[in-house]
Amino acid sequence: MKHAIHPEYAPVVFRDRAAGHAFLTRSTITASDKIGDATVEWSDGNTYPVFDVEISDASHPFYTGQQRVLDTEGRVEAFRRRYGG
Repeated sequence: MKHAIHPEYAPVVFRDRAAGHAFLTRSTITASDKIGDATVEWSDGNTYPVFDVEISDASHPFYTGQQRVLDTEGRVEAFRRRYGG
């Protein structure tokens, strides 16, 4: 590998605000990518930068099994009902 062309790879906590779930992983995300000065103390006693996400496996309907059906009738049927067959 070439020297000094790859981004820094460091531990970061990703926090799902909707589900209250957080996980520690390594990432190339940096402070300029919206981490800012936010940090969190993890269960191992170390402090890590935290990055808030809107959705993760803890809150996504596919993984939780709580899928919501908003349109039960389908778009083609709604079009036909509205504008005729």
